[in-house]
Amino acid sequence: MNLPDTANIVEVSPRDGLQNEQQCITLEHKLTLLQKLADAGVKVIESGSFVSPKWVPQMADTGDVFKQLKPAAGVRYTALVPNQKGLDLAMEHGVSEIALFAAVTDAFSQKNLNCTVEESLQRFQHLAAKAIKAGIRVRGYLSCVLGCPYAGKVMASQVSPLTGRLLDAGCYEVSLGDTIGVGTAGSTSKLLQQLSMDNIGLDKIAMHCHDTYGQALANIVVALQHGVRTIDTSVAGLGGCPYARGASGNVATEDVVYLLDGLGIKHGLNLEKLVDAGNFISQIVGKPNQSRAANALNAR
Repeated sequence: MNLPDTANIVEVSPRDGLQNEQQCITLEHKLTLLQKLADAGVKVIESGSFVSPKWVPQMADTGDVFKQLKPAAGVRYTALVPNQKGLDLAMEHGVSEIALFAAVTDAFSQKNLNCTVEESLQRFQHLAAKAIKAGIRVRGYLSCVLGCPYAGKVMASQVSPLTGRLLDAGCYEVSLGDTIGVGTAGSTSKLLQQLSMDNIGLDKIAMHCHDTYGQALANIVVALQHGVRTIDTSVAGLGGCPYARGASGNVATEDVVYLLDGLGIKHGLNLEKLVDAGNFISQIVGKPNQSRAANALNAR
């Protein structure tokens, strides 16, 4: 089995994991989660998003998060940015790395960004250029790479050129999102093969898998076999997509770390401390921990 020696985890629970929660998660609890994740060895944490509080009220205090967090040595705290106002706020709060996002289909782009894919890419390029000029690292998200809740099946040939355009815009990495979790080992393999055929280096690709059909871990193994070394995860499997009905949570960080341990791939995270972080935030949001590995360890 052709696998990398090391893998990187991008923890998205403070943003993607919490954005859909209806009850208010306090600033104190968010800061505690960030501290627990850093203590567990996580080196990249998506800590919030500078979006309109009208649309995503849970992220209304992202500025306060960045003002009050106590950065751990060697940890990158990133933020999602949807538009110029969001970028301005990120710069105002001293954010050193942002994530910009686009979608593969016009249908999803209209629902999420209120514009076509082409219009979103033009906006993306403008924001990326401004951020990079200001010394801010830019990561790209591409949603619905294996299926769209509105347009249905997505072909690899649709995804590859868009991925290339995000990299050309200056992204150091593009995270490919299986937003509704319909991907399989087969479709994931076809997608990554297409990217390779189109000379897109998989060392610049991350996978962002949702576990709606229970296929996320299988898809991640396929991605690792193809040379992808970065995986987006969320402790306790928190998260979903507000624009994709039925999409369940992100793949759980604990489950991915258990998988990587079994494959002998180094990652630098402490599973026991991740389980503690997942248990903590699950209690705060009042939901069962969705990580199977965490539940198995909790039952010991």
